[in-house]
Amino acid sequence: MDGTTQSGARQREAGLERGLTRRQLTMIGIGGAIGTGLFMGSGLAIGYAGPGVLLSYLLAAVISLAVMFSLAEMAVLNPTAGSFGTHAELYISPLAGWIARWTYWAEMVILIGSEAVAVGHYLSFWLPGLPVWLSILLSGGGILFVNMRAVGSFGTVEYWLSAIKVAAILAFILLGLGMVLGVGTPAIGLSNYMVDGGPLPFGMKGVWMGAMIAIFSFFGIEMIAVAAGEADDPGKAVPHAMRTLLVRLCLFYLLSIAIILAIVPWSSSGAAVVDQSPFVKVFAGFGIVGAASVMNFVVLCAALSAMNSSLYMASRMLFSLARAGDAPASFGVLNGAAVPARAALVSGLGILIAAAVALLSPRAFEYMLGIALFGGLFTWMLILVTHFRFRRRVGTEGLAYRAPFFPVPQCIGLAGLLAIVAAMLVSGGIWRISVAIGVPWLLLVALLFLLRKAR
Repeated sequence: MDGTTQSGARQREAGLERGLTRRQLTMIGIGGAIGTGLFMGSGLAIGYAGPGVLLSYLLAAVISLAVMFSLAEMAVLNPTAGSFGTHAELYISPLAGWIARWTYWAEMVILIGSEAVAVGHYLSFWLPGLPVWLSILLSGGGILFVNMRAVGSFGTVEYWLSAIKVAAILAFILLGLGMVLGVGTPAIGLSNYMVDGGPLPFGMKGVWMGAMIAIFSFFGIEMIAVAAGEADDPGKAVPHAMRTLLVRLCLFYLLSIAIILAIVPWSSSGAAVVDQSPFVKVFAGFGIVGAASVMNFVVLCAALSAMNSSLYMASRMLFSLARAGDAPASFGVLNGAAVPARAALVSGLGILIAAAVALLSPRAFEYMLGIALFGGLFTWMLILVTHFRFRRRVGTEGLAYRAPFFPVPQCIGLAGLLAIVAAMLVSGGIWRISVAIGVPWLLLVALLFLLRKAR
């Protein structure tokens, strides 16, 4: 593994086109974070926590804030496609960098699959006879085509896909507020917050269970740091994109879920098995002609957007591994559009995995979410630990961007992430399975590194 300095890490990943603008960088983050976590996962979270899910998402937002601060500081100084994996290699050890990148790549592959499963469910709204596995393969082919094109074209496609869902969420919030406040119709008010057990029907345990889903909803913000390796001005673009993204995500998540809870009792909008978006349920339940179909189109675009950005992330992480000598060299080869096409094709494995799981289990989305959750939690914890080592090695002098209030947010973030892992262990079901698969994965990847080093 070469490239043990900042300049060496940047040089070995040379060749990628710096064609992403500040606006595209922000939308890539939104594209990754606003997908199934909000439109499908929120139904699971509501089922676990009831109206207390708002506290769940608030806790997740606080943890996300710490991760974003840390990522922005390190990415501005060292903008590479390997991002936090490269940072872990530089400031902790080569082993940490190896584990970080392979784990994140595997997480992204699974996330591609979970988004693909969601696409299948959304299409079933219009085409109930269409097999989910066929929907997965068709959507996957289109996403692979987009990721083979120049990064500027990818950024444009992602920008407009994300813009569609942002506009739709804003429209949903405005329309929902009108229903709650009684603009042109009898006011619904907040009475639904008090039914079926009140604001906290399952207590703080339910809030923590909901936080597990909420954290999954925020996964994707780290995409900005990876995309910094192809940004035209990462020094300015990354901090701006991080700040803008957090504000938008908090508003979108908290306001939209608060409106869902006000309009529909939580026992109706929540779900033990996810087969339809609670956003679609809201409009379908009120009989607004055509609104449910429009919203289903929007959540379909959202899932395609998140699927698209996840494949982008997976291909860049595999590219970084190849350039570091930690994956077959062919994955580090760029095509004529300066895109790691072979890495993208291999990363599309998640599409096939999703199709297979969808055939075997009707709870495909929940299982894939649970497995991906562990990888995301590990990645975020490693980012925060790496930032501590970064500060010890680099200090603060000369930094173009400094994470505010260090180390308080980082300590809170680590404590929150560890608490969520503990909740997963005691909750059973797919969450315990997630840890049961995740820990052996980490041990296996570490063993492979040691065997490779011994050779």
